[in-house]
Amino acid sequence: MTSSEDLARQVRDVSRLTGEFVLRSGRTATEYFDKYQFEADPELLDRLAERMAVLIPEGTEVLAGLEMGGIAVVTALARHAKLPTAFVRKEAKKYGTARLAEGAEVAGRRVLVVEDVVTSGGQVVISTGELRKLGAHVDHALCVIDRQEGGSEALSAEGIQLRALLTREDLS
Repeated sequence: MTSSEDLARQVRDVSRLTGEFVLRSGRTATEYFDKYQFEADPELLDRLAERMAVLIPEGTEVLAGLEMGGIAVVTALARHAKLPTAFVRKEAKKYGTARLAEGAEVAGRRVLVVEDVVTSGGQVVISTGELRKLGAHVDHALCVIDRQEGGSEALSAEGIQLRALLTREDLS
């Protein structure tokens, strides 16, 4: 098994970029974690998922991955956790099933929201609100990287506890 420090180094080496980047929140950052680089590496993604599995709160019934980056993470995580998975769109599609959450049923179940990188927590807050409207019980979120830029506090204000495998501090 890879040590936590080795895993953090691997993620940093493949995904950390420097420059000027506009984040989803609209803020500008000089450091960016290109999550698709660690999500595209099947061995690294599997090691991350294996480590994340122990962070899943007891009683979780469904893992819900957020579009788009959370989908790869939740799929790998489900293999280790042996839990059903829902794939959550940013908005319900207007054709076919017209569903917001595809895959496992979320209504009446304890759902863990899974995301790749959390910065402000904005998308997790929005998606959790939508999942709750569908009848899901959501009080935790799990991510690969917490950038430690207010996301945890924003989620806490909505009754969501954030658990992170790695933090920005781990990757510096």
